[in-house]
Amino acid sequence: MRMIHRLLCCLALLLATLTIPVLPAHAAETCPFISAKELAGAMPAFKWSLISNQDDRGCIYQGGRGDTMMLTVFRNPDKDRAKELYATFIKTLGERMPLSAVAGIGDEGQGGTSAAGAERHEASVVALSGDYILQISVYPTGRRADNALLGPVTEAARIAIANVTKSSERFSDCEWLTAADADGFLDKSTLQVQRTGAGSCMMFDREANTMAVAVIATSRDTVISMMKRPGPCKHVAIPELGSEAFGEHSCTKGNGNAVNIYVWKNGRQASILFAPVKPHPESGSVERLKAVAGRIYGKL
Repeated sequence: MRMIHRLLCCLALLLATLTIPVLPAHAAETCPFISAKELAGAMPAFKWSLISNQDDRGCIYQGGRGDTMMLTVFRNPDKDRAKELYATFIKTLGERMPLSAVAGIGDEGQGGTSAAGAERHEASVVALSGDYILQISVYPTGRRADNALLGPVTEAARIAIANVTKSSERFSDCEWLTAADADGFLDKSTLQVQRTGAGSCMMFDREANTMAVAVIATSRDTVISMMKRPGPCKHVAIPELGSEAFGEHSCTKGNGNAVNIYVWKNGRQASILFAPVKPHPESGSVERLKAVAGRIYGKL
């Protein structure tokens, strides 16, 4: 359970760095788990714009008031693994907000809203259905999350849970990472590889030190805005991997030992994350991770 919890934290860090809300010029994609019409019916008081379909492992929306909604689907190798991971999700979410059971969503579901004084307001529903876990979270801007928000989020989850099998996630080798990439970062004698989506995967060792890659389609303008965004991490340009390449390290929030490199080419951005669970010789080292990023850049 401890390893799963650590891996979940690493995956959450990867998704968070990839999904800082930005506004691209166009959103021509569709979400496979809930249609625009279904979403409007479930949440009639909200006007959502789909800004990214995360390689069929989730969808990110932006609201007219600056709200953000993240819909994420996690596939597991079997039902037992799904139940174990679901329990970890609930434990982690329960540390941020009080939860209560939600009926009529998959095998079981729970939802809640953050406290009035929370640093980041949030309404979330997590549901289990067979091998799949669905989580929908809304982060309102300028107001707190309450039951008036949780109700519509729950309705959206009821619709989306019926479509989780449309996820393209599968478990196999990774087209972006090889065992050689783990050299100096992970214990290769206990190395495991797991896909987390059509364009993403992770490698981890027995201690749950993790290297992860996620590739998404995005515009150059969006990448440039990411490079300029303020945040809790130090930024460094990496011109040898293109003018759009940069690294983030020494973060004051989240895993301060982690380092993340972003590269962009041919309309796609790759994020390469190394997240050790405790201080490591390569903690925060952009320089060493550049070699891995360079190999991935060549595959874009």
